[in-house]
Amino acid sequence: MGNYKDLFIVRHGKAISDYLRISDIDRPLKEKGIVNSANMANRLLSKDIMPEKIISSPAVRAFHSASVFCRAFDISVEKIQIEDKFYLSGPSTLLDVIVKTENSVGSLMIFGHNPGFTDLANYFLNNSIDNMPTSGVVSIRFNTKSWSEISKEKVESSFFDYPKNSF
Repeated sequence: MGNYKDLFIVRHGKAISDYLRISDIDRPLKEKGIVNSANMANRLLSKDIMPEKIISSPAVRAFHSASVFCRAFDISVEKIQIEDKFYLSGPSTLLDVIVKTENSVGSLMIFGHNPGFTDLANYFLNNSIDNMPTSGVVSIRFNTKSWSEISKEKVESSFFDYPKNSF
């Protein structure tokens, strides 16, 4: 167990918004959402980022995004933990789940929705972001051995990346 905890906050990919008679939770990804998710996963891989645990909202678009990342990481999609509380939740609900992560897990990647995910990122970041776009990723490294101790004061480093970001 290292001295750091790495949290990766990932907003689901672009979803189909014009389905009639389908509930919000069941909306699927657009092709663009699949492609952007795969591209973002590959960007993380190029930085040698490999999550030890993945938690997703039960929404189809979030789980599908997590699945695309898993395929890029060569991780079985069966390893994705579904967390009902991640569906359209605010930062305090999300944080309640995150801080209960086993301390043996060094890196956690979560998949879900705005505005909660942007709000969660801004809870920790010194330079706030206006909006986490679809397939966007905020990475935060905390200088702590315990998930229950993550805080703005313990942020060691962070980055924000998204599909339209050019280096």
